[in-house]
Formats: sequence, structure tokens, C-alpha cells
Amino acid sequence: MQRTQFGEMACSIARTLDVIGEPWSPLILRDVWVGIRRFDEIQADLGISRKVLTERLKLLVEAGVLARQQYSERPARSEYVLTPKGAELVDLLMVMVKWGDRWTAGEAGPPVLYRHHACGEIAHVELHCSACDQPMSADTIDLLPGPGQR
Repeated sequence: MQRTQFGEMACSIARTLDVIGEPWSPLILRDVWVGIRRFDEIQADLGISRKVLTERLKLLVEAGVLARQQYSERPARSEYVLTPKGAELVDLLMVMVKWGDRWTAGEAGPPVLYRHHACGEIAHVELHCSACDQPMSADTIDLLPGPGQR
């Protein structure tokens, strides 16, 4: 099946989806972030086919989101690590977690809690303006044409 390409669209959301827009990619990033870094471990954790995992890892490495890092010479073995570009995508995953915890967790509650290193409290991500530090949401911003607008 031909993969739809979004990378040429003049839209940052579309370009991000071009990198992580299919369902396995964010889950692979999550696994690597939490320390599941070896192919067989990722495959076992997700229950994904080896072929699909190979394809997704290849795309994530080509996009510069993950890097292969050798951990053994004999036999030659590698694991996957987040690059700085990939670590920033974890921020996006944290926003997805907040939404999922609110709208899909049900009565059982969230499956994972997040403790903030700086204060030690259980917390969730909040969007704040980089200029004034006030909360941001869809109804508190205006969209304006940017320099990359076509």
C-alpha cells in the first residue's frame, strides 16, 4: 500500500504527520523513551510484525528522530535511541497523554502517572505562551500567515 506523503504541504501539522502520522510510530517513540530500545523488545512489547517494525524504524531513523547505537560488537547488536529531534516529539506525546487521560481513560483512570523532576509532583502537560507564560488553547489564539506560507 502506498504511503501518503504530507512532507511537501505548507503545514507544520502535515509535515509532522509525515514523520509520525501512522499509528505505530508514536508507540515506537514511546517505547524508546521509556527504555525499550532493542528491536526484539519493541517487537514483543507492541506485538507488531517484524516487517512493519523494520519499516517504521527505518523511517524514524531516516527522519532523524531515532538513531541506531551499537551496544555490542560480537555479535554486532544495536539499539535505538532518541535524537534531540525525537526527544522533542516526546513533548507532543505528553500532550496526547493529557487528552487521552481525560477523554479515553474511563473510570479506571490513567494507566500511567507522570512525576515532574523539578517539583516531585504528579502532573500533566499544560500549554503556555512562550512570550507571556499564560495558558494557551485553541480558543485563545489567532492564526496568522507565517513566512513559510505559500
